[in-house]
Amino acid sequence: MSTRTFRITVRGVFDGLTPGQRAELLARAAEHDVLRAAFTPEGHLSYDIAARPAFTFRFQAEGEEEEDILEAADQAEAAAKAWLARRGYGYKTLRSQAEDLSQAPLGKRQRRAAAQKRT
Repeated sequence: MSTRTFRITVRGVFDGLTPGQRAELLARAAEHDVLRAAFTPEGHLSYDIAARPAFTFRFQAEGEEEEDILEAADQAEAAAKAWLARRGYGYKTLRSQAEDLSQAPLGKRQRRAAAQKRT
């Protein structure tokens, strides 16, 4: 049985931040810049609090069955909630989206490489 790689994106909006919490987020903004975003097992947070209060966590998980993606998405959302709760950050409209990379369509270069391997 092969291992499947899942990418889970958890999005939300900071809500009810105190001036101190907002200042803390602004001070740490460079480490959470969207240009540094990556899918990681522990989750990577990105935001631009100066522009808008939205945030995105990116998680990478693995499973063996197609159904494992549901558990991975639940775990990612729980991890995002726990991170926010530990810091006392309020949030709203939390939603997640998961993708099984084994089901993702191949890009043009990947199709060309696969075709060359077959010949």
